[in-house]
Amino acid sequence: MNKQTEIVLNYHNRTKHRLERYANGPESIDWEDQPDPFRRFSGCDIITLPKPGAELEPLFVDLDNPKSIPTKPLSLVNLGLLLELAFGLSAWKQYGSTRWALRCNPSSGNLHPTEVYLIRTGKACIQSGVYHYVSHDHCLERRCLFSDNPADFGLFIGLSSIHWREAWKYGERAYRYCQHDTGHALGALRFAAVTLGWSVELLADWSDDDIANLLGLDRSDDFEQQERESPDLICRIHLQANSKPFDTDALLETAQSGTWFGKADSLRAYHSYHWPIIDEVSMAASKPRTKEQEWQSEPPLTIKSTCAQTATAIIRQRRSAQQFDGKMAALPNTDFNRMLAAVLPATAAFKAWHWPAKIHLFLFVHRVDGLVPGLYVLPRSHDAMEKLQAATLTEFNWQKISGAVALYQLYSGDCRQIARTLSCHQLIASDSAFSLAMVAEFSKSIEASPWLYRRLFWECGLIGQVLYLEAEAAGIRGTGIGCYFDDSVHEILGFKGNEYQSLYHFTVGRPLEDRRLETLPAYGHLIDAPMDN
Repeated sequence: MNKQTEIVLNYHNRTKHRLERYANGPESIDWEDQPDPFRRFSGCDIITLPKPGAELEPLFVDLDNPKSIPTKPLSLVNLGLLLELAFGLSAWKQYGSTRWALRCNPSSGNLHPTEVYLIRTGKACIQSGVYHYVSHDHCLERRCLFSDNPADFGLFIGLSSIHWREAWKYGERAYRYCQHDTGHALGALRFAAVTLGWSVELLADWSDDDIANLLGLDRSDDFEQQERESPDLICRIHLQANSKPFDTDALLETAQSGTWFGKADSLRAYHSYHWPIIDEVSMAASKPRTKEQEWQSEPPLTIKSTCAQTATAIIRQRRSAQQFDGKMAALPNTDFNRMLAAVLPATAAFKAWHWPAKIHLFLFVHRVDGLVPGLYVLPRSHDAMEKLQAATLTEFNWQKISGAVALYQLYSGDCRQIARTLSCHQLIASDSAFSLAMVAEFSKSIEASPWLYRRLFWECGLIGQVLYLEAEAAGIRGTGIGCYFDDSVHEILGFKGNEYQSLYHFTVGRPLEDRRLETLPAYGHLIDAPMDN
């Protein structure tokens, strides 16, 4: 085992929640001292994007067949829609004098460590350069202006994380949650792009240093030390099927020779706690340049959605349920199977994902029409079933459920209390139609390449984003669960050692709305703002 993998494994085991204690976190939280959820750079030109909120024609069901969606032209309006639908505000909530924003991309604790950058080359639509997206103001801050005649490499979106923004609340476990959020953001970007008839290519070969160089994250003087951003991923946005290839080094050289502007404003919170292990694991899991092999996926399985709403409506109404109706009627079996089919790796939602599935779902089914309550498993690849069977409890039934999806019943019986206890005693795991644990093929993934640790969490977040939207389309709601007792999950399932590890939980049910909260328009503060004289 190399040193980097040892550090990653140490971090992972150290940050497990246990029945007898939780992972290290702050002893107290000053809610008046919460980090600013909106990063801004002073000293940059501002490009105000066109008014957000426009509807697009494609229905949610059309997203299953991206080729059927007409391609929108590259314009400032459509760039704004891409950013809004992927990363923009979806609503404001207010309770008394307290007000907070919700976004199209979910985040643990609504803390939003993910920052978004747009990179444009060529002359169309917007000047070539690097731009930071401010979701609150729906605008772009020009961080870098490229030379007058750069090569036209196309359009790119880069993501980074401010680990400390998440650690303010969650302490050492925050690094995990930042990776979940990156996966959610990747999924949100993919769905937003498809509504415009565009596609997303994850540039998996790039190193973290390459991404930092392009986005200006390595410009240390532009950031406060504890509020610096860590590079996550870079995507190329394709407006047509056969975009021209580009030279990575030439694009990086263009950024290096550009003119940079601005410095990041302080997030304004007092740094009461320090979590050095997050910096350690971040460095150990840093990705070098790699040569990624294309994975040939199996033919997709599609179960048609019954949703009649537009894709933009579903995207903007996505929420995390805070509580569920524990007496809800059973979820229709067709909706349940649609959700399971949608998270399989060959479906349209995973077109940007280059690799075979490493995450498999263990489901605690409580209220699904036609299914006996109990524990089930959905292997997300054909070759995973036998390995999972060998690694789990010998008492499990492994009875295949008839239907289009390869679902297996392991145990029949009421699992509501088990699900609740495993998910840190949270009622949302037991009052739902079903909850689940996302279990990763773990040790073999990270032994040779410790940076794959992050990618496992990204895959979980991507699955979670699909479930969020599928739940909305079915007329119910989902919630990601980052708090669970890691090794208790493994014990219940029979896993030993590090071969398999649970990395994320999720739950789906009928939400109970808190009528004390007022819901306000996402960008009402811009519409109501006074005009400049």
